[in-house]
Amino acid sequence: MLFVAKPFFAQSQEKEQLTIPLSDPSKAGKLDVGLINGSIKVIGYAGKEIIIDAISVEKNDRRGGKEQTEGMKRISTNDGFELTAKEKNNTVHVGVDKVNMLVNLTIKVPHKFSLKVSTINNGDISVENVNGNLEISNINGFIKMKDIAGSVVANTINRDIVVNFTEVTPNTPMAFTTLNGKVDITFPASVKANVKLKSDMGEVFTDFDIDVDKTPNKINQSVDKEKGLYKIKKDDWTYGKINGGGSEIMMKTMHGNIYIRKIK
Repeated sequence: MLFVAKPFFAQSQEKEQLTIPLSDPSKAGKLDVGLINGSIKVIGYAGKEIIIDAISVEKNDRRGGKEQTEGMKRISTNDGFELTAKEKNNTVHVGVDKVNMLVNLTIKVPHKFSLKVSTINNGDISVENVNGNLEISNINGFIKMKDIAGSVVANTINRDIVVNFTEVTPNTPMAFTTLNGKVDITFPASVKANVKLKSDMGEVFTDFDIDVDKTPNKINQSVDKEKGLYKIKKDDWTYGKINGGGSEIMMKTMHGNIYIRKIK
């Protein structure tokens, strides 16, 4: 097992780099990285190491405006952060010791790599040119994924999810959910899937020929014996099959549209 820790006492927008070798570069691996504050960008490349570029961002550089500092002198407090990376059997865990510091990470991984990536505040997540099982979570930022092969589970709350697949792993369920944003997914024309779709305050658009289930919506009835009450709930999901059907792909949003696109 390899453990790497590097303290960064960086001024605003100063970049530092950390390189992590893999136990067996000939095999696929997994990256696990989570932030409280900041953006994460993951790029697949032809190399055999994990390369992390980290930038600490001061408060007056964050999205949402600058603090008023005109006429004031800046005193360096040497208030940095420590970036840690642990590697074992091709699984790499990356973390930052100060959860309140805003840090933006750009991480290069080999093309065949699985990901578990998350952030919460002041940041977005982007992934490109990666092939693997990808689990992506954000709270207050968008998720954008380009030239992806494999499978994806992605969820955010306050922004869009946009994913462009070059290849999809067969017989693997996927899910894309947001609360306040659109879900926009592009698949290869040959994809086989059972789709489960729901937009409470939006529409669903597609250029696939989806065989939509037109049977009446299901009615679920439950009983609260203690209160003597009956509860009836209507299932308002839309179900359909692409190219005869396959594993389930679920897409859900409350305030936004759903787009299911075919690669042109």
